Amino acid sequence: MAPGLLWAMSFDEHGCGRRLSAEEALADLAAFGGGFLWLHFDLDTAELGPLVDTGQVGPRPLAEAVYRPDEHQRVTVEDGYVGGVVADLARPGAKPDTAGRLHFVMGPRTLVSGRRGPTESPDATREMAEKGRRIPSPVLLLETMVGYVVAAMAATGQRLSDEVDGIEDRVLDERVRDDRRRLGPIRRSAVRLHRQLLGLAAVFHRLETDDATEHLQGSAVAVAARLAQRLDALDRDVTALAERARLLQEEVGARVAEESNRQLYVLSVLSALFLPPTFITGLFGMNVKGLPFAEDPRGFLFVLGLSLLSAAATYGIIHALGIRPPRGSDAPRGQ
Repeated sequence: MAPGLLWAMSFDEHGCGRRLSAEEALADLAAFGGGFLWLHFDLDTAELGPLVDTGQVGPRPLAEAVYRPDEHQRVTVEDGYVGGVVADLARPGAKPDTAGRLHFVMGPRTLVSGRRGPTESPDATREMAEKGRRIPSPVLLLETMVGYVVAAMAATGQRLSDEVDGIEDRVLDERVRDDRRRLGPIRRSAVRLHRQLLGLAAVFHRLETDDATEHLQGSAVAVAARLAQRLDALDRDVTALAERARLLQEEVGARVAEESNRQLYVLSVLSALFLPPTFITGLFGMNVKGLPFAEDPRGFLFVLGLSLLSAAATYGIIHALGIRPPRGSDAPRGQ
């Protein structure tokens, strides 16, 4: 077994794929009739030096640039070969919030891909090919893998959008709970998704417009254009989602502040109403001689009436000054 080779597949002229042993795959990369070959490596353990040195995976400078540890998304075209690093999905169980990377060099009859750390799209594409999905060219194989990533990102964006819709409905129904805390992770996920989409779209826009693409087949440029269009549309949706979450977070914060202000208003009014009666009861509760009504059997009723009268006078003053509880916000719904 070749070091680091996870699998090898050959595709015939009809696009039907089959698994190969390492010896079959590496014996002669061009001995597959009218089809093409797909090799997928674990770049942490692979020894690609011999293949790179002999030019079996494309021009040597291109291959060396693609398979080095640099994880920045990029694409390069040289002598009819396309090499690049694009965003992929980290397989479930990987470190939280990590993004995978797919390294590839695509030629007229080969696609040599690799990854560091577990990723989803190559495995999903291999499973589809083994189940009978026809993939007649390397460029369509690459489109299938990237398309899987785009579809998964779109599903993530839809899930985040549904969560924002639910929070927005509760806010409009004035049933705000801990939604502000929930909106934080949603915004963070949307921003990270936007960054990945932005880099991925830039890669295919460059492939679509690069001067070196004149040496590529028209199908490669068409695929790049299709992927770039899908990524641009998805990125617009994710950007709008992040903006909605930001506006909604601000509105939720305003609603929470208004509720706190109303509660403080009630407490302030109650404190003001009880302050004069408290003063009066404290005054008549002093243990000294000469207090009014001390010997009068109706003294308690006089003091009680005076306390109620002072509370009523305080309420009248508050009302006359126009002090009102804060009203609910009429802030527009986030778009």
